[in-house]
Amino acid sequence: MPFASQPTAQSLTSRGKRRLLLIGGIVAAVLVAGVAWAAISSGGYDSSRAGCVTVNVPSSMGGSLLHACGTRAKGLCRDAFARSDKISLLTRPQCRVAGLAPAATRS
Repeated sequence: MPFASQPTAQSLTSRGKRRLLLIGGIVAAVLVAGVAWAAISSGGYDSSRAGCVTVNVPSSMGGSLLHACGTRAKGLCRDAFARSDKISLLTRPQCRVAGLAPAATRS
């Protein structure tokens, strides 16, 4: 047993209570700001546009994002229009949105 008797608790002064209240308010404000930012911010993979393609594809854990920009996106779209598997069919509309569909298939 580390103590022979229980030490007595010291009561907080009004200054200590204000300090704890201020720290609690700051922590609450930071949490609210973080939640608001997470809810409003769309992130970098929000949608296909301007040469970037983002596709939500089925995976073993439910869903997965397939994202590519630039040369990788052009190759992804070229392959999507050359094949007819499920992922290619899901990728084609996003290639059209990003402006990366072959000229013959744009409409």
